[in-house]
Amino acid sequence: MSKDLVFKQDDFIFSYRVAGILIHDNKILLQRPKEDAGYSIPGGHVSYGETSAQALVREFFEEIKLDINIERLILIGENFWPWGNRPCHQISLYYLISMNDLTQIPLNGTFHAFDEIGGERINLDFCWIPLDDIDDIVLYPTNITPYLLSIPTYPKHFIYRQD
Repeated sequence: MSKDLVFKQDDFIFSYRVAGILIHDNKILLQRPKEDAGYSIPGGHVSYGETSAQALVREFFEEIKLDINIERLILIGENFWPWGNRPCHQISLYYLISMNDLTQIPLNGTFHAFDEIGGERINLDFCWIPLDDIDDIVLYPTNITPYLLSIPTYPKHFIYRQD
């Protein structure tokens, strides 16, 4: 059983997350909970004792049975947002990734999977969104879009605050 680096205190939550930016055919793979309108970059929490790259490989395989290659770290995010009724401080590392096998997942449209956080099952839609349409959707963190449209050559740092 993994030990996710998510610490829930009485008055706040701290989270260490890793995410993979997967672009294929000028489309990006995004995820969203079935009951939510907002998208996010697929990934998950790093577990105690694993590197961020190991966590990302594990998360993609656990959630959608996809073997990925880690290309390089491109973004470091400090995200502040409400998680339920408590504020969350999240450190997120965003990697550019590629697929080892193009037959493991659908390469168009939407497909379904699930995740578990704290023993709670979350049904997810994984959606291929054309990069040309990315400005027309709600994507969290909301200030990440420019980095996806022009992938930085070296890691960039950003701060996102949702009050």
